[in-house]
Amino acid sequence: MTTAQESRPRLSAVLRQRSERALTTLGEIGVLTGEAARQLLRRPFGWAALIEQIESIGVRSMSVVVLTAVFSSMVITIQFAFQLARFGAKEWSGNAVGVTLARELGPVMTALMVGGRVGAGIAAELGSMSVTEQIDAVRALGADPVKKLVVPRLLAMLLVLPLMTSMAVVIGTVAGGGVASLDPDVHFNYFINAALRSTTLSDFFSGMVKTLFFAFNIAICACHFGMTTRGGTVGVGRATTQTVVVTSVVTLVSDFFLTKLFLAVGWE
Repeated sequence: MTTAQESRPRLSAVLRQRSERALTTLGEIGVLTGEAARQLLRRPFGWAALIEQIESIGVRSMSVVVLTAVFSSMVITIQFAFQLARFGAKEWSGNAVGVTLARELGPVMTALMVGGRVGAGIAAELGSMSVTEQIDAVRALGADPVKKLVVPRLLAMLLVLPLMTSMAVVIGTVAGGGVASLDPDVHFNYFINAALRSTTLSDFFSGMVKTLFFAFNIAICACHFGMTTRGGTVGVGRATTQTVVVTSVVTLVSDFFLTKLFLAVGWE
């Protein structure tokens, strides 16, 4: 009985400590967001750094995005075709796959994969700079680390992730048509035409708006955890893990709330 009574205050203290830490992190991310927005409007603009980040985030992530789009779309095509065949509506699988890719699967899967790869890379890179005092050296030279390090990565992510999501939707639809055409009852051209007919501009732009939220979340969280890294190489590993976990969870949670919002305003 005494042990149970002692564990309750201990559990309460742990929950309070974690809540305070989460709120502190949220506040720091908000401050970093405001500073990044302010620095974005100040000259000079680092075009070279932006192009470098676009290449690092976009071009080097193409293989991951393509593989994810191809195999995830093939899986859902097989599942839709199998389930719809029970109701004699196998030919409707193209409609379901097209809308699913445009609204949900394309944006979410792309954000999760890019967040895991790019977010971890940004956190590790900035974390290494933080523990070796390179960020302090940037300040000592009179430059703003947010302007030099955060703004190019944030802008590059906002530009590149919607393009990669669009590519994932197109490639995924083609891959779904390819695997559906293995069934003699479904023709490839019919599948593609059905996907195009059922997917409207509203569906596509709904996914693109979600992608912008996901891109911002990945970039700002990765930059925050990287620039606040302490504790040497152990701290860098911890920051990388935190970035992957936080960006993945926030992506899934924000997807739910954005979907509810779009349904409420009649956009879905």
